[in-house]
Amino acid sequence: MSKERIYNTVILEIFRQHYEPGIDQFEFTRSELEAVGVRLGLDPKNLGDVIYAYRFRRPLPKEITNTEPEGLQWIIELAGRAIYRFRLERINRIVPSSSLVQIKIPDSTPEIISKYSSGDEQALLTKIRYNRLIDIFLGITAYSLQNHLRTAVNGVGQIEIDELYVGVNRNGAHFIIPVQAKSGSDQISIVQTKQDIAYCTIKFPELICRTISAQFMKNNVIAIFELTLEEGEVKVVQEKHYRLVHAEQISETDLKNYRIYE
Repeated sequence: MSKERIYNTVILEIFRQHYEPGIDQFEFTRSELEAVGVRLGLDPKNLGDVIYAYRFRRPLPKEITNTEPEGLQWIIELAGRAIYRFRLERINRIVPSSSLVQIKIPDSTPEIISKYSSGDEQALLTKIRYNRLIDIFLGITAYSLQNHLRTAVNGVGQIEIDELYVGVNRNGAHFIIPVQAKSGSDQISIVQTKQDIAYCTIKFPELICRTISAQFMKNNVIAIFELTLEEGEVKVVQEKHYRLVHAEQISETDLKNYRIYE
């Protein structure tokens, strides 16, 4: 079987073992996943990727999504160490708006970096860092503290934050800024956003948490969102689209227009 078919079979078997009409959540363990995976001939080393794929990259099989009530969707979240939870959540997809102005920013990415970058999430994080887009977007001074942070959160389990910034504003207030990066057709993850907020709230309770998600668009455009939790749901605080260009591509008209936005 193809990799996609194996993954679908594994997650569908787990779902069938626990799902009953009318329930809105259930938990399963990594050992259950291993039992199904081994029976299908899946390398145990790839089992973690099955969960990661359906949490952040792949749509769930239609046999699962067909059970979703109107307005709700199944998500998979961490429920502890080696424990996962299927849960119905209100549909709330965060996707870039097609009607926003593209703000031109002089591209400060070193040419040698651009030449060899692959266009994936890591390349997106690199462009954000070199062009100080977190500073520009939030209006504060921000510094990269750590990227690909792997840690654990009580009641959630193991998580990974794409990049973590700390920042300070003109009044001296300090911020903790988790950044989630997506490329291609990957959608911004509501689950990952909630995990990032949970970690920062527990680890840095004295800092102001401002949660950022970024996504590559066409023509070297980067969409950046600030997200927050409101009554348990992820909401968009603000969204901007930045287009990285050579300095000579920013016209006098562009600059006049940008003055209006202030």
